[in-house]
Amino acid sequence: MANIQPHRIRTISEYHQVMGLPKPEHPLISVIDLATIKPSPGHEPINLVFDFYSISLKRDFNAKIKYGQQQYDFDEGVMFFISPGQVFGIETDDKDKAIKRSGWLLLIHPDFLWHTNLAKAIKQYEYFSYSVHEALFLSEKEEATIIGIMQNIRQEYHSNIDKFSQDIIIAQLELLLHFSNRFYNRQFITRKITNHAILTRLEDLLDDYFNSDALVKQGLPTVQYIADALNVSPGYLSGSLKALTGQSTQQHIHDRLIEKAKERLSTTGLSVSEIAYELGFEHPQSFSKLFKTKTKLSPLEFRHSFN
Repeated sequence: MANIQPHRIRTISEYHQVMGLPKPEHPLISVIDLATIKPSPGHEPINLVFDFYSISLKRDFNAKIKYGQQQYDFDEGVMFFISPGQVFGIETDDKDKAIKRSGWLLLIHPDFLWHTNLAKAIKQYEYFSYSVHEALFLSEKEEATIIGIMQNIRQEYHSNIDKFSQDIIIAQLELLLHFSNRFYNRQFITRKITNHAILTRLEDLLDDYFNSDALVKQGLPTVQYIADALNVSPGYLSGSLKALTGQSTQQHIHDRLIEKAKERLSTTGLSVSEIAYELGFEHPQSFSKLFKTKTKLSPLEFRHSFN
């Protein structure tokens, strides 16, 4: 599906038109009962890009959605988040079988958030990034909470729009995002087996990297490099590691680097500059600064402590 040219849907009105829905009551925000969308014929895999935020809770969805490297089937009710400009694909196992949907969909155009604190704050919710690889599973009670908030938003823009309408809808949207944050945090905590597996793979990957000549040739591995190698998104990787160890991916990389530096300082006669270059630093002073930040000692002070 990666080679399929994505079809871009620029407005919420255009989405309504494509899905055979009535014109939205508000051009910048819409809550859709997915059961009202008529079953559509099966089709070849397609890729889509929205120019607006999408928050969906889907049940009984008999197609597959591919978002990043992860495929979701929505058999038990799954919520996931798409930011403007992100590519996702839809495919069916049987092209002759109609696609059916149930659940709820909230669409928010970025223009609706203008002149509100949420315009900037919405980008800080990590699940808009790591949902690429980890959708949100909800209990029945949690699902009812989310649906209730979506219906409150719908009821507000169904009413006569006045000067308070945007503030009320923004408050409900912030509440939905806060609850989602809570549920995601719970999901990280309750999925420790998965997180431990990721941590083990990370440690193995860093072992291989630091014990090869990759440091000299490529420098320190970036968080993006590590995430790609582990087939997860950077945000999801750091979220998992923080839930398990309290440290981000970058902190794990730096800790491994300091371990390697201590080994070289204590077992070789190489100069600090030579060790810095060996560890992928272009400027030795950058290495010395990081080492002192992590250990409270300069590299030479650390070396002298062994004499």
